[in-house]
Amino acid sequence: MTALNHQHSYSEQMKHVRSYASKISAALPDEMKSFYALSKATSAPGVLDTKTKELMSLAISVAIHCDDCIAFHTHSAMKAGATKAEIIETLGVAIFMGGGPALMYATHVMEAVEEFEQIDK
Repeated sequence: MTALNHQHSYSEQMKHVRSYASKISAALPDEMKSFYALSKATSAPGVLDTKTKELMSLAISVAIHCDDCIAFHTHSAMKAGATKAEIIETLGVAIFMGGGPALMYATHVMEAVEEFEQIDK
């Protein structure tokens, strides 16, 4: 159910994950409230701005091969003002740190960027 097998677009993938995350939230309200609070706190601007933090998250998503994470953090980085050039440079770091498998997942980011550029026009 990832964009890799083209059953869903990245925006549909995000909706799909959110639908099941809401079911987990219903079953584990305290845990998920804490997780979302952590997510909000760590992405808020501080010494590092939100865009930088999202680019870091995107690089980690590629390096650890998390396609769902790629969808969310590509979209969030773009919403935070990351340019395609900044995203591509971030992919270079991710590929350096993650090797060949990260290169394969970096292609997913390029696909997601193209999709979100079309959707957010």
